[in-house]
Amino acid sequence: MMGAVGAKKTVLAELPRITDRVSFIYIERAKINRKDSAITVFEKRGTVHIPVAVIGVLLLGPGTDISHRAIELLGDSGTSIVWVGEHGVRYYAHGRALNHSSRFLEKQAKLVSNTRTRLAVARKMYQMRFPGEEVSALTMQQLRGREGARVRKNYREQADRYGVTWDGRDYNPADFTAGDVVNQALSAANVSLYGLVQSVIVALGMSPGLGFVHTGHELSFVYDVADLYKSALTVPIAFEIASRYTRDDDIGGITRRRVRDEFAQTKILKRIADDLQSLLEIPDDEQVDVDILHLWDDKKGLVENGVNYSEDA
Repeated sequence: MMGAVGAKKTVLAELPRITDRVSFIYIERAKINRKDSAITVFEKRGTVHIPVAVIGVLLLGPGTDISHRAIELLGDSGTSIVWVGEHGVRYYAHGRALNHSSRFLEKQAKLVSNTRTRLAVARKMYQMRFPGEEVSALTMQQLRGREGARVRKNYREQADRYGVTWDGRDYNPADFTAGDVVNQALSAANVSLYGLVQSVIVALGMSPGLGFVHTGHELSFVYDVADLYKSALTVPIAFEIASRYTRDDDIGGITRRRVRDEFAQTKILKRIADDLQSLLEIPDDEQVDVDILHLWDDKKGLVENGVNYSEDA
């Protein structure tokens, strides 16, 4: 049988780290294939070649056909894939992680499984969102109350800043166009942020479902982390767009492009990775690109894999 045609599989150490990649690319109504180390996107305006190793997350929208060869390349390069719905505002599924180690996942699971440490991480998240406030003695109920007041205040401030009528967060996940312009923009911006946050979480080998504030959903931790950046990123962008465009415009596409540019300018990929390591108290010198397999031992912790431990050996 003939071998696969194209570039050889890139080893993990040769790939760009998640912090050095482009934030995200959204594609809909197109056919995606592979040519060497790039994916080829065919759509009505022409063909585009995209080197996959520099993409953080690929958002695949409706009408997207993707070949097995393209998926193979994306998986080998550690590019996260998220299948989303119309206008990119519904999550369906995601692909594999860049990291091959379970160390960060184990740390996350340990922290979230203990009430004391889970509360400590949740407080750190609120402290990051509300700098200058003392939250070390607040309960989760008190923290949620402060969060609600802060979020409402932020919405009102942005509405006043851009002269946009604001009647509250009101949207229908099943009907994107039912909301007013600012709610459409908020939905599109937030889902773009969710996709990016999820790509970093899975790239570092953590679980999107093990949340500290949110719980019970497969993306609980994604929502936890995304909330750290909404007030400074997606909310101002949504109100800015609502002040300039009408419902007759492509609010979803305009918002995604605006958010993408802001992600690049603020270098948010690196910020998310750094914040995750800080939240889970992971030392800066721990690498995330090592492919190591150990055996667990109840007394020794970790022991070497690939060793015959029978008494006769």
